[in-house]
Amino acid sequence: MTNPVLIRGWIYRLRELARTTFIVLRDCTGLVQCVADSSSLRGLPLKLEMPIEIAGKLKPEPRAPSGLELEVSGIRVLNEVMATLPFNSSSDISEVGMETILAYRPLALRNEQIGDIFRIQAAILQYLREFLRDKHFSEIITSKIVASGTEGGTNLFAIKYFERSAYLAQSPQFYKEHGVAGLERVFETGHVYRAEPHASSRHLTEYYSLDLEMGFIESPEEIIQLERELLTFIFEQLNNNYKDILNRHRDNLLPSMLKVPIWEFDECLQRLKSAFNRSDLVDDLDPLSERQLCELVKKETGVAAVFVIGFPLGGRPFYTHPRGNNGAAQSFDLLFEGVEVTTGGQRLHQRSELEQALLKRGIDPKSFEDHLRMFELGMPPHGGLAIGLERLTCQVLALSNVRQATLYPRDRYRISP
Repeated sequence: MTNPVLIRGWIYRLRELARTTFIVLRDCTGLVQCVADSSSLRGLPLKLEMPIEIAGKLKPEPRAPSGLELEVSGIRVLNEVMATLPFNSSSDISEVGMETILAYRPLALRNEQIGDIFRIQAAILQYLREFLRDKHFSEIITSKIVASGTEGGTNLFAIKYFERSAYLAQSPQFYKEHGVAGLERVFETGHVYRAEPHASSRHLTEYYSLDLEMGFIESPEEIIQLERELLTFIFEQLNNNYKDILNRHRDNLLPSMLKVPIWEFDECLQRLKSAFNRSDLVDDLDPLSERQLCELVKKETGVAAVFVIGFPLGGRPFYTHPRGNNGAAQSFDLLFEGVEVTTGGQRLHQRSELEQALLKRGIDPKSFEDHLRMFELGMPPHGGLAIGLERLTCQVLALSNVRQATLYPRDRYRISP
């Protein structure tokens, strides 16, 4: 005899016939079909999305999606729902506007199309931690309230901090470097803040950054190789464990990144000029050129990804190590399927070099004394990178707007809900 079971969830589908009522219940583990005598439910105003508790017995039912069906013996309503919902968890949400989705975010998360985005995002975080811990990285947690910016004080959100001003951190960069001086290999995942007046499909003022830093390196190519292996591991795990979700979003499964090439910045400019007659770029790449470079590299390698290294030093943070003597930086971006998802490089590790770099930019080194002092404690040569989690999620799932991969986006115009 089947033992009685008790399940709780939201009503995903509801079909009421004269004699029989079918209820598909959804919880965090999936769906189950329940069948009840309609006469036993009279007086129960069941609605889609209502949270309920069902008691009953499981029985085999080949026509049910799981092969089992719950024969209902009792139902308890756990809460009401509003009279008219803007959409249901079973709806095709592709025609629902972004503003409506964000305004009803909890309801949207019950929808498979939306919920899957954040299941993938959580998995990316999980696999990143697994890989880095296996490589002897220690996870650190650092403050997001800082006294000054990591890049000379630009694009900062100021906050009132008792009798003085403080700022929201643009990056954990300084703290990562301090971590290297103590733990050698560190990583952090956390929000960072950029007061940049963008209103584009790829920018946020608050985003989640995946940062790592490692000591005792000789070149940024070592950081690049680490990222090749890191992303390959993450992508392989996603392919193996979330294939069905990926297939609903992508034409192909995620590629191996082990052979992603490195192109020098000047080489990229030449390629863009030759292939697209682009001669307007000087110090940096723009979104169009990122897409064009990915198009070119895909034709050569089959994978739309390339590391671009050797950007002009003047456009990179003051702590960036020079690449040779021609004004280039030991700094790289990873372009993946048309979008920059990573910035990284080798850092200056001697106090005197950092002071000179600050002076060249007209910044008084005394402003960074608390940071510079750490470079007198035996700082090794080091480097690292930062990956924007929302952008990476977008590229993994071929989403068109970074807000789709952000639970509660913060941009130039949005600070609620």
